[in-house]
Amino acid sequence: MMMIADNQLLLILMCFGIGSLGTALLFRHPAGHRVWRLADLGWVVLGGIGALVAVLAGIYKADTGRLERQIDIAYAATAAFDRDAARFRLRFCDPAYDTDIAILCEKIEFLSASTAGNAELPLFIAVTDQVTPLQGLQLIFGRAENTSEMMEMAAKADAFDPAAFTVFTALDTPTEAAVDSLRRKVPTIAGDFLILARAYDALITQVTQLKSEWEYLQDNAHILILQILALCMVAFAAPFRLGKSVVDLR
Repeated sequence: MMMIADNQLLLILMCFGIGSLGTALLFRHPAGHRVWRLADLGWVVLGGIGALVAVLAGIYKADTGRLERQIDIAYAATAAFDRDAARFRLRFCDPAYDTDIAILCEKIEFLSASTAGNAELPLFIAVTDQVTPLQGLQLIFGRAENTSEMMEMAAKADAFDPAAFTVFTALDTPTEAAVDSLRRKVPTIAGDFLILARAYDALITQVTQLKSEWEYLQDNAHILILQILALCMVAFAAPFRLGKSVVDLR
């Protein structure tokens, strides 16, 4: 699919050139000849197919926009969690002057480590933008190195697994015991940790939703190829319709 998307302009121009050559051959026939009626019919049929595929592609584009919004949400949630976790460590963990606080600090370290891979979330945007038809068109020839790079990025996006970054439970038994103890001793610390725990759970939800959106788009990526093929068919048929108009004006 990447190769077709990277060379779509070449394909469209080739189809237009073939259609123009065929139209030139039809100029041997006078206006009203059966071949011109068939050419007009071909334009109507292929134009209708192009319009239908354009509608489908519009739905896919809307889904792509939803994925990009989900990426923004998940990335922002990750950044906010990492910022708040760093603040918690600076305030209470350097050093941890209580055993219960040490347990919470260790948990925060684990949770922060589990979200480190989320720094790659923006690559989803780069991949979806690259494979969108008529985006990043190459003049005549596509760039092989660019195709290779985008295929590698797409593979990374496919391999992205939320479970690999969210493998820790925010509130396990030892952590809950430490939180209960700190509620009596230092309620502020317990409250700050619970806020971080809820933020982590929300982050898991957002990243999992992101992966689901990505997989849905991948399952329907064939719509992109259909759109490019429809554009090629319209480019092929356009010269015939133009030729018919020219002949009718004679």
